[in-house]
Amino acid sequence: MKPAPESAAPARILLVDDNRLGLIARKSVLEDLGYSITTACEGQEGYERYIRDPYDLIITDYKMPRMNGLEFIRKIREHSAKLPIILISGYADALGMTEANTGADIVIAKNASEVPQLVRSVNRLLKRTPKKKPAAAGRPNGSKRQAAGH
Repeated sequence: MKPAPESAAPARILLVDDNRLGLIARKSVLEDLGYSITTACEGQEGYERYIRDPYDLIITDYKMPRMNGLEFIRKIREHSAKLPIILISGYADALGMTEANTGADIVIAKNASEVPQLVRSVNRLLKRTPKKKPAAAGRPNGSKRQAAGH
């Protein structure tokens, strides 16, 4: 049985973070999963993008200039109580950030397990199975060539 072709437009995600490298890395991971990503470099810019365009999910950092992640979430919640929001922060544990006290649907601490947690959380909130990449695309019999000296 063949899987059904994906005819629906990809889910639209607004990704807000003032850390350029973190923004690029998360955007790349989520685009590889087939999502359409719009980025903003701080909370106020993210809010302006939210007002202009519809999104299926928002991912925001906590510590940003002009408007931090909690202020950003509060402003979003004034318009939409049901829009899924993920808060990512290096301060999540230290400040005791939880879903109950931030307004986010999921809070993720920035650490070594952040990327898999983010992928699972996005897929769960959007109720979607991630695309699987072929294990050995372009290689005959699925064999991997070993590099000399490695």
